[in-house]
Amino acid sequence: MSANSQKEALLKDSEENFKKLFDIIESVPYRKRKISIETEERDKNFRDVLIHLYEWHAMLERWYREGMHSDVPSIPAPGYKWRDISQLNIRIRDSYQDVTINHAIKKLKLSHDRVMKLIESHSDEEIMTKKYYKWTKTGDLYAYFAANTSQHYKWAIKKCEVIAKEIMKKEN
Repeated sequence: MSANSQKEALLKDSEENFKKLFDIIESVPYRKRKISIETEERDKNFRDVLIHLYEWHAMLERWYREGMHSDVPSIPAPGYKWRDISQLNIRIRDSYQDVTINHAIKKLKLSHDRVMKLIESHSDEEIMTKKYYKWTKTGDLYAYFAANTSQHYKWAIKKCEVIAKEIMKKEN
């Protein structure tokens, strides 16, 4: 693998963004991390954001598992089309309201590790070549991996920065 491979860049960006995400959460005192903020946005607290990431990892793992076994995965989820993404994300959030932030953190860290291992298990060619795997249709694995790791983490960082700022503002 070359020093500047897309796979290495994806792994590096994913790990860096994952760390940044947790740096933001850990900047908030432990006892305040479960506080929800007042917002019109879907995600009101750190748990909502973390569970969102976890569930998208789980969907990616399902797509991957089914696709690699020559099945045609239901993407994004059974009963949902891409145009239904808002409803799917609301369903995800609503189904985890009884989960603690600590449990959400554990679930996300474990799913992150599993997805990183999936990425590591492929060559640059397998990740970057469009149509390499039938289940990715006209795309490549990179698009699936990046959308559910480094790019998704960037989204989560922005959300968590707002949440952290609002939580800390309440106390001052």
